[in-house]
Formats: sequence, structure tokens, C-alpha cells
Amino acid sequence: MRKILVVGAGQSGLQLALGLQSQGYEVTLMSNRTADEIRSGRVMSTQCMFHTALQHERDLGITFWETQAPRIEGVGVSVAAPDASRAIDWVGKLDGYAQSVDQRVKMAGWMETFAQRGGQLVIHGAAVSDLDFFSRTYDLVLVSAGKGELVSMFGRDASRSPYSEPQRALAVSYVHGLGPRPEHPEFDAVRCNLVPGVGELFVMPTLTTSGRADILFWEGIPGGPLDVFQGVKDPAEHLSLTLELMEKFTPWEYARATRVELTDAGGTLAGRYAPTVRNPIGRLPGGGLVLGVADVVVANDPITGQGSNSASKCAASYLASIVERGEKPFDETWMQATFDRYWDTAQHATKWTNAMLGVPPEHVLQLIGAAGQLQPVADRFANGFNNPADFEDFFYDPDRTGAYLAEVADAPRA
Repeated sequence: MRKILVVGAGQSGLQLALGLQSQGYEVTLMSNRTADEIRSGRVMSTQCMFHTALQHERDLGITFWETQAPRIEGVGVSVAAPDASRAIDWVGKLDGYAQSVDQRVKMAGWMETFAQRGGQLVIHGAAVSDLDFFSRTYDLVLVSAGKGELVSMFGRDASRSPYSEPQRALAVSYVHGLGPRPEHPEFDAVRCNLVPGVGELFVMPTLTTSGRADILFWEGIPGGPLDVFQGVKDPAEHLSLTLELMEKFTPWEYARATRVELTDAGGTLAGRYAPTVRNPIGRLPGGGLVLGVADVVVANDPITGQGSNSASKCAASYLASIVERGEKPFDETWMQATFDRYWDTAQHATKWTNAMLGVPPEHVLQLIGAAGQLQPVADRFANGFNNPADFEDFFYDPDRTGAYLAEVADAPRA
């Protein structure tokens, strides 16, 4: 039985560990926190899993919260005018519903499942020196811990990383008490509110430790009016700032939020990081090799909601590559090929995310505007969150965008 070590207990590490376990591998999982510490700690992310990523979880039988989590059936876009009214407002319907489960709930539950199924769980923050030892005792070491010392083993790929600095300041609040959405009260959607030159507010329904909730998530252009959360330690102050900014820049969202309260004392998060693609193979001092997973090797800004989706897709891709390898060695050539197979998918999420971080060109503004009049355009844009590769056909090139919009406008109405 081949022995595999997975370092890091996030979306990708746990999904991969559970998948390998189900295939009969002897799996050890290293986490720097226990399940209880994760469950009672601070929120770690925003997350909205679209259909493909959810299906990878279903394939492993680990969608334990699917009946409890809100079904997200659409993605809506609003664009603020200079007077804080809405210049654009539409919602596209998803072909398959999405869901958000607080990672404190999900990762704690998955970790307990891994242990219950006989996996070896080691609660220990791993250092490079630890991996140097473990690389000699395991057939394969996978690093899915996206922060800290271990990431330094994986060099930045400058050719695939156009930004060297953070492009957004991030601020998250998990809340109860958000009022119903008047535009489409009959179904849930993620709402993207674009404030040109300032940043974005995302609002999404989620399942948290205390049941159904909503996430309020500001992405502010660094140095701008939304970049005010750094150094704010008090959760109540964090929420108050969030609401003040909503009242000023997205009053249509603030109107629903006048009675919100934090879900718990750990329901806020703030930070920033530079979107980065890294070389996938880490070299240890003793000569051993380790393979980076998900955010370790492809870390996108959360503006397009691709983080947890990419992590799930990476875990599924790596699992297939490991199983197909059989008894052959997990050598450097195989590691590079395994990453390249994942990059075939991940490159589209990275390209789209980096494009959305910049100032939108005229043809993209036309596309977003047209979606308000042409429902098929809104629906296709919404489903691009599930399959970013589709944007190649109608998003980046002005001629393709124009041809697509003309084709939809001329199509007979059902």
C-alpha cells in the first residue's frame, strides 16, 4: 500500500486526503489545528462552490451539508452610478445550483470523517525540516498549506503572475438578519456589486456554525475609500465599517442590512495578498521533492469566487493522476505533468480573475450592460463562474464580444 502525506487541511488537502483514502492509499494528514479549534475559530474565507466543484465532492460522497446549505440559483451583477444609484442591475440563472458552506463547518467535519475512516491525523504545524524527514518515509508528499514557511519552497512563476502586489484589500463579515432581496425573493443568488474606481461588494447566502447566514464581502482597491480595515481588531467595529461603506456606495444593499448582526465573534476577516502562480515542485534541503497543491501553486484573488472551486478541481485532478500512476514512482517528471494537467483548467480561472482586477475595457462594459437587456447573456456570464474557460469565446476579444452580442440580439425570442 502506497503511503502519502498531505500537509494542510483546507478544501484541497482534505478533499484529496479523503479521495486517496477511498482508493485504498495509506494517508497521513497534517493540520496545525484540531477540528474543534477550526470549528470554534475565526472564519477562514468566503466560498461559493459552483456545480463542477460540488460534483467532485458528490463523487466522493462528502457533500454532508447539501440539504442544509442554501441553494444558490443565480449570479447577479449591479453597477453603481456616480450618484450611488444602480446604473446596471441583472441576474443570470445557473444551470446547476451553487452552495456555500462555512469552511469552519466543512473542514472540521471532513477532518473528523477522515479520522473516523482510519486515516492518520497529525496535529502539528509542519516546517521544511519536518518535510525533509517525511520525504524519505512517504512515497509522495503533497503540500496544500497555502500560507507560511512551506510556500517559500515554491518559486514564483513570473510569466504567469502579472501582479507583484495585492490588487484588493479584503474584508469579510458573516451576518444574520439580512432582509429579503426584493428583486428576486423566490430564489437565492450571489450578488456582485461593482463600484467603478472603488471596488466590489459581494453578498452571498451561506451555511455557518449557527445555521443559515449571509456573507458581506468588500474588495477595495488599495489606498481607496474601502481600504480601511487594516488594524481593525474589534469585530463590532469591522461590521460597523462594512455597513457605513454599504450605505455610502451600495445603498440598495444597505437597505436590507439595517438589522444585521455578526453570526459570532469569529465572523470577520480582513487581509490582502498578491495573486501568484508558483512553480509546482518544492525542493527540500535533503534532496527530496514535494508537490504543491491548489493555493500553494495557483493563488487567485477572490474577486471571481474561484478559490474553493479551483481547490476542488485541483484535488480531483491530482487524485486522478495519482491513481493512474499505479506503482510507478512519483518522480519530478510525473509531478510536473500532474500540475500541467491541472493548469489546463486552472489557467482559465487565473486569466479571468486577473482581467477582472483591472479597469474593464469598453467591450466588457458593453457586455455587462447588454446582460441587463438580453437574458441569455446574463445566464452565460453567470455560468462562467462554474466554467471560466467559456469566457475565451466571448469576453476577452472585442470582435468576439461584438459578434456574440449581435448573434444573441438577432436570435428569435422563445
